[in-house]
Amino acid sequence: MHRTTADGSVAPIRPADSVGIAFCGVRKAFGDVLALEDVTFDIERDSRVGIVGPSAGGKSTLLQLTAGLLETDEGTVNVEGATTAAGRLARCALMPQRDLLLPWRTALDNAVIALENHGVPRSEAREKTRPFFERFGLVQFEDVRPAQLSGGMRQRVSFLRTLMAEKDVLLLDEPFGALDSITRAQMQEWLLGALGDVPRTVLLVTHDVEEALILSRTVVVMSARPGRVVTILDVDVETEGHTRREIVTSREFVALKESALEAIE
Repeated sequence: MHRTTADGSVAPIRPADSVGIAFCGVRKAFGDVLALEDVTFDIERDSRVGIVGPSAGGKSTLLQLTAGLLETDEGTVNVEGATTAAGRLARCALMPQRDLLLPWRTALDNAVIALENHGVPRSEAREKTRPFFERFGLVQFEDVRPAQLSGGMRQRVSFLRTLMAEKDVLLLDEPFGALDSITRAQMQEWLLGALGDVPRTVLLVTHDVEEALILSRTVVVMSARPGRVVTILDVDVETEGHTRREIVTSREFVALKESALEAIE
């Protein structure tokens, strides 16, 4: 296992007590279809890791294993010390590809669902969640229903709902895959700022190499099915105080993008 920086150097393996998620020899098949084979890597606590690779390479399956929605056929998935499906589920909040907002609920009432599921009364959940609407650029949209929201706003509500689950690990599965390119770029810039304020371990699956590099501190490149780890790239690119355009045109970013694309090919 190795991690490569933009200058081609190899970064050291992290100490065990700093690991938030660890995959060890993970294998998963669905009937005769082998989705993942011998997947081994770790994720530092409170870090942001992106997973990229060809379609149908097992990336979303890896998220579901992490979330405790699936069990491995071989190997282990350890999330904050939990290796059972129930233990992993208790520590993870999953944001799926589609926002899945309930059309009959307002934006605020969609965002509080996770708290309600934990037994928090709706009035209390609303008061706890309402301050985040200003922080996430949703102020004055608390009482608006999903059909009246733009795609970007719906995704913000979906992310806020995931955040309000108050789990240690956030799992994001192609969060902007359904958006047009302009809105997607705007949402990447927004989420980068939002994640900077959230002390969580974040695992992001995306088909977009550029998106992974923008939003992550580490990028794991997977092979075609069966998914295996091809390489791991440390994203040593300055993002704070820079626009998305400045980030993606920097020499360091371009070098990492080339490394990721070469690994995928």
